[in-house]
Amino acid sequence: MLAVNRRTRSVELSCERLYMNYCDSQLDNTTQEFFERLESELRVVDDLHLMDTAWLASAEFRERLEPLLNSIRARGGRVTRSTEPIKKI
Repeated sequence: MLAVNRRTRSVELSCERLYMNYCDSQLDNTTQEFFERLESELRVVDDLHLMDTAWLASAEFRERLEPLLNSIRARGGRVTRSTEPIKKI
């Protein structure tokens, strides 16, 4: 799901893509598995850049995501937010 830069242990994550995957998981009843997989992948991330954060408007989605972000911070990592979308090349 994530393209982690192994050297810097960082990732730029599109909140739009993340939210769409979350919505898909609700349709097929795999929401728990979705967040478990995301949690597992974020364990190797020290620097998370959330892009296009307007997609975090859903309170239910934010409530499920926030503990994962807090986990990164608790181990000394950094979470930054941007309202800009990921630039496509």
